[in-house]
Amino acid sequence: MKPPVFEYDDPETIEEAVAILAEHGDDAKVLAGGQSLIPLLNFRLAVPGRLVDINRIEELDFVSAGDGEPLAIGAATRMAELERSELIADRWPLIGEALRHVGHFQIRNRGTAGGSLAHADPAAELPAAFLLLGATAVARSRGGERLVSLDEFFLGYLTTALRPDELLTEIRVPVQPAGSATALVEFARRPGDFALAGAVCRVSSAGRSMSDVKVVVFGVGPKPIRLERLEEELVGHVLDGDELRSAAARALSEVDAVADLHGSADYRRSLAAELAARAIERAVDGEAR
Repeated sequence: MKPPVFEYDDPETIEEAVAILAEHGDDAKVLAGGQSLIPLLNFRLAVPGRLVDINRIEELDFVSAGDGEPLAIGAATRMAELERSELIADRWPLIGEALRHVGHFQIRNRGTAGGSLAHADPAAELPAAFLLLGATAVARSRGGERLVSLDEFFLGYLTTALRPDELLTEIRVPVQPAGSATALVEFARRPGDFALAGAVCRVSSAGRSMSDVKVVVFGVGPKPIRLERLEEELVGHVLDGDELRSAAARALSEVDAVADLHGSADYRRSLAAELAARAIERAVDGEAR
């Protein structure tokens, strides 16, 4: 397989990159890790006239957070670097847990945090984890910097709120509530495969009663989906076992699930409900941080 013919740019600064995007707009495509884009090019599912390779832009590769401050991740930071980060493991462990489910280590050695968000695959773990954690995307254009909450960032299948002249430069993750626990559970046919469905959650509890809960499912619809109805049912209550699964099933019944050769819409809703319940149980029981 061979990609279509394209022009190639490899800017060394953000300013150079956004200038190219401003000039070429929809005809340009940003290349970071290339783990999703290169297959799309080879299958001719993406046919850009120009590739803007951001791998030489050093200012896009960083991980930082001061004491009590939000986490800042450069868009071109490799997934493997995040996976090895002691800072992330200590204060945002869900990110590391999500990354352990992403493909294989060769993929994570090249794939980038920003690339995963910008690609917006609905079955990807990292976008769901960042959405659950309340992250914000930082987009840069010639007009300046724009902050986009991930609640508004994902629009649909492989579609985001990024404009043609914008470059995703940074992901900011807020400090998480004290005493909260997170968990991720997914189901895939084989390790490294895309998940048929998955769930991430964050729980704060007093005993078995949940004082705060947030749940996001992925691989079910055209984008990661927050289950606000389930969250409302769980706060202040002690639900486990059959009650928890019934509440999750009610919340998923409202989701417009996708159907494909791997499973029907009803199957995906049922699977996601069970995975959401398991993630919540893991977090409440303290099996994840």
